[in-house]
Amino acid sequence: MARAVSHDQNFKNLILDYPRHALTFFAPEEAPAPGDEVEIVPLRQEQLQERLGRRYDELDTPLRVEWRDGHREAVVFALEEETDGGRFSVHRLGRYCLEVAELFDTSRVVSVSIFLRDSPDPKTLVLGTEHRHYLTFDHLSCRLDAMDAAAWRDSDNPVALVNLPNMLRPPDMDRVDVFAHAVRGLRAVEPDRAKLAKYVQFIDIYAALTENEYETYRRRYPEESKTMAGMIQRAHDEGRLDGERTVLERLLTRRFGPLSPAVSERLQGASASDLEAWVENVLDARAVDDVFDREARERAP
Repeated sequence: MARAVSHDQNFKNLILDYPRHALTFFAPEEAPAPGDEVEIVPLRQEQLQERLGRRYDELDTPLRVEWRDGHREAVVFALEEETDGGRFSVHRLGRYCLEVAELFDTSRVVSVSIFLRDSPDPKTLVLGTEHRHYLTFDHLSCRLDAMDAAAWRDSDNPVALVNLPNMLRPPDMDRVDVFAHAVRGLRAVEPDRAKLAKYVQFIDIYAALTENEYETYRRRYPEESKTMAGMIQRAHDEGRLDGERTVLERLLTRRFGPLSPAVSERLQGASASDLEAWVENVLDARAVDDVFDREARERAP
């Protein structure tokens, strides 16, 4: 099944949904210890996506970690997903981290590169001559395709579990087993049904099973396959609903100008049948309330 995938956006969602787990998995050398009381704040105020696949203006993910007892100064983690390791630029990453350090007036910046595939050897940038080094820049490198899935299949870290399909598969696990372990593990640690559906979809994207492998999964794990299929269908249905809502928002804005918070809230809570009916009402409506109020629209001369 062909998919249009934005890996940067998918990983940004994952990091913002599970910031502490993400730091523990992607940057264990610098992540807060399990007993540390910390506050983790995204430094850009973009809204977190409800589903995967919508666009972000920025693809890097800076997080500020503050220790509440003050025994460590705050640290800014700059996490960046690299889909194609062959296109990685340590110069670009170094420039970005310098900008982050200047913007937030701190020297405590940890750069983390997350390589999805074709991960290169870590590169340190050194500027200078044979007499002296004037700038040295290093970064943490998380090479997913070099990590052993067997070491993480029993993890309680949701970020590790959903990335099992991106890891190196051990000899005793085929692609179907990796997929099943990821889904089963996520179901065990994530009580939120919306987030569970969202990240079952993440697993499905990166597992990329063939139709024959899906059939093997259904035979080998019959009960779990029913749950998985339902969650993926729910995520797809919600994606289509979101598209219909966006179209209606644009139509309303064009006709009546900026929408009030009450109208926006009503659109967010609408069902598919509501949206379909309201789209049909837009052309005849004289005011925005007429779109939603059938009786008022019918009374209009």
